[in-house]
Amino acid sequence: MEKIAVWFSCGAASAVAAKKTLELYGYTHVVHIVNNPVIEEDADNVRFLYDVQRWLGVKIEFARNINFPACSAVQVWDKRNFMSGPLGAPCTIELKKYARQQWEATHKPDWHVLGFTWDEKTRYDRFIETERDNVLPVLIDAKITKQDCIDILLDAGIKIPRMYTLGYPNANCIGCVKATSPTYWNLVRRQHPEIFEQRAEQSRRIGARLVRVNNQRIFLDELDPLAKGRPLKHLQIDCGIFCEES
Repeated sequence: MEKIAVWFSCGAASAVAAKKTLELYGYTHVVHIVNNPVIEEDADNVRFLYDVQRWLGVKIEFARNINFPACSAVQVWDKRNFMSGPLGAPCTIELKKYARQQWEATHKPDWHVLGFTWDEKTRYDRFIETERDNVLPVLIDAKITKQDCIDILLDAGIKIPRMYTLGYPNANCIGCVKATSPTYWNLVRRQHPEIFEQRAEQSRRIGARLVRVNNQRIFLDELDPLAKGRPLKHLQIDCGIFCEES
């Protein structure tokens, strides 16, 4: 039987993608649901993971980079003396991509499933052209959108991750360094001031200008608390096999 790896990120889309994959292929393929843990994510993500595990009826596995067993993005930034750039962030490379490659070397999956939704078809097309072409578009084929994923979870009685209810566009790490929007960083400042200060201190120490205002990169401690950029619903800050900033 061929193997399918579903990369579950503790987000709504990847949760529904896992459910659809099991419905479509659970009797014909070996399906692994795999998560890359990162300690800088909100603690409620762990609650969500186990709620989803019960909903799926299968055990969720974990893929960790043996070089970073603590699964800490902060540790990666300090060790690499680098936080983020136009080509992505080292935390995604170390804690997601390399952790996945190590897991794949042992389990050798034939297919992959990520949380690409119907409204992200362009991103999916770009991904299979530039990264890998053995990705099953289970949500796209079913024309399931991001909002549909949230509705499906709520209908199943699963409370969505707290990060969504706080106004964030995803359930990534709090203070994701791939974000450059002043709207995003001022939300972090309001909702998680202690994390904003940590990111500001570390980015200043490393020399990483994380936020963009008027098309100019500045340090977080230079950001006007009233500055705004695009609405958060338009941001595409992703943390998966690929890595994009917004």
